[in-house]
Amino acid sequence: MNTRKFSSKQEQYIAELLGGRQQSNSGATAYNKGDVITDDWLIECKTTTKPKSSFSIKKEWIDKNFIERVEMLKPYSAIAFQFEPNGTNYFVVDEETFKKIYQNFLNLVS
Repeated sequence: MNTRKFSSKQEQYIAELLGGRQQSNSGATAYNKGDVITDDWLIECKTTTKPKSSFSIKKEWIDKNFIERVEMLKPYSAIAFQFEPNGTNYFVVDEETFKKIYQNFLNLVS
């Protein structure tokens, strides 16, 4: 399976998980930003074609994701990545977004 098929499978999964939609040809035009979009979130997906014990998150991905989030008028963005194809997805968010998520969690459990 080529890289695009692995990526598409991850994007489809995350779109279903979050109730969003997979962005076709993401990044190919001025209007198609990110890989998965919901009402409030822009998600950039990164996967691998074989299992790895580490995964490097590049600052340029985060910076680009932030700019695209602003351009798409979304309040939140994240980078989703996997250590292996079809593996667990991990999400990278900035500190302010994490604090909001954490505060909402505290409100739910109290």
